[in-house]
Amino acid sequence: MHKITMRLRLGCVLLLLSSFAVADIVDDVREALAQDNFSYAQITLKNYRDQHGADPAYLEALSWTARGALAARDYNQAYSLARQTQLLSAQQLKKRKLDAEPHLPMALGAAYEVESEVLSARSEKPQAILLLKSALQTYGNTSIAPRLQKNLNLLTFVGKPAPALSATEHLGKATVGLAQLKGSPTLLFFWAHWCVDCKSEAPILTQLRSELEPKGLKFVAPTQRYGYAARGETASPQAEFSYIDRVWQQHYSGLQGVPVPVSKQNFNTYGASTTPTLVLVDRAGRIAMYHPGAMPYTELRAAIDKILAK
Repeated sequence: MHKITMRLRLGCVLLLLSSFAVADIVDDVREALAQDNFSYAQITLKNYRDQHGADPAYLEALSWTARGALAARDYNQAYSLARQTQLLSAQQLKKRKLDAEPHLPMALGAAYEVESEVLSARSEKPQAILLLKSALQTYGNTSIAPRLQKNLNLLTFVGKPAPALSATEHLGKATVGLAQLKGSPTLLFFWAHWCVDCKSEAPILTQLRSELEPKGLKFVAPTQRYGYAARGETASPQAEFSYIDRVWQQHYSGLQGVPVPVSKQNFNTYGASTTPTLVLVDRAGRIAMYHPGAMPYTELRAAIDKILAK
């Protein structure tokens, strides 16, 4: 009886350690890469795969090594790791849907992102565009579609007419669309209620508004629902809308009165998988700047000054 109990306890310990390994592999690889220890990241991946196989957690961690190689401008290694992630993801997709759990879409989205960036860095922009368009045809109805669209937009958006914004709901009373703003330079600020970087960008946008709105610059701040509110708790559409309104009033006091269309479609069209995403539209309604992520004041001011001068 004592031996059976010990075996059961040992089995529970091994199961617990296995669960920890699954949970930690992505963090372990990312930490190794942050310390520029690519070799340790590869060893960690190999040990994990020997025990668990090329499961979705492994694939997400593998995709981080591709991103690490890209950051180091080791384009051959980055491309190889991205392709490996895609091929192994395809094997997983033979027996599961892409969005059945969170690791696989993160891995596959990153793999396409890295591969397109490598192609672009090699002056193979047409191939990168073709890759992303093909991926969108395959995965256009999945969670990675906005990420794919973002990377396609980075390659093709500047100089094109800005897509129309659509929404059936708006915060406040302002409902101005891009068509009504044609002739006025406009800054689109795609933000999310949970986004810390968006809140950090708010003082910069407030300053730019006070300085440049008198010179003709307009602002629109699209957002969308995510299905949850404070502390990540599931919320009904009405409850989340009320929470978005509270966040907007509390953290974006300097942007009150700016139109805030609430629509997932706008995020998909503009590929705003990164928040904030900042898009600058010129007087003719063409995109002059497309920037996923926050921007410092001096850089954003310089971009705006260019179109105001035209």
